Amino acid sequence: MEILRIEHLSKVYGKGDTAVKALDDVSFSVDKGEFVAIIGPSGSGKSTLLHMLGGVDKPTSGKVFVDRTDMYSLDETQLAVFRRRQIGLIYQFYNLIPILTVEENIQLPLLLDQHKVDQKQFEDIVKTLNLQNRLNHLPNQLSGGQQQRVSIGRALMNQPAIILADEPTGNLDSKNGSEIIDLLKMFNKSLHQTLIMITHDERIALQADRIIAIEDGKIAKDEVIRP
Repeated sequence: MEILRIEHLSKVYGKGDTAVKALDDVSFSVDKGEFVAIIGPSGSGKSTLLHMLGGVDKPTSGKVFVDRTDMYSLDETQLAVFRRRQIGLIYQFYNLIPILTVEENIQLPLLLDQHKVDQKQFEDIVKTLNLQNRLNHLPNQLSGGQQQRVSIGRALMNQPAIILADEPTGNLDSKNGSEIIDLLKMFNKSLHQTLIMITHDERIALQADRIIAIEDGKIAKDEVIRP
């Protein structure tokens, strides 16, 4: 079942002679439960694409449908709520709230919506992420690997349509990076959680179901690794 569809997506920064086309007529779709790796050299447009998929930056033209909703037909308030509920974002530098505890950071999407926390779901996620003994800690009391685990927990709490991960291992050593990828793959398989990841690491990309290569703002290759 299709969970994400991108139609003729373009993004232009600037105007006239100084205009830069970061994305150029990109179209593809992703099925529920797929693990897709997006690769490409610096400046290729892959981060711009991720920002479009995450509702963080609006396209110049084109459409993004997440679970059949045209994201950019929503007004700013509707988009903010939709993004919080349907898109889990994992960043290279974690983006945790420094004054909130681990527990509060993980539960933040639900607290912002004033929704009751499903305690069993929360405990299951915390146990899987091995954060049971860190719930009252602040982010600056955690290692990089632990902080990234918290950001994964936060991304999963709303059971979003898609998880977008932007170089999630880029700030970690190889051991912690490998553990983070294993966790994301586990959630992808056990929860059928759709995962779209930007990575420079070919070894990580080859663990995905599918690799999309971006060059000069266009799709250069779209290859299924494992059907």
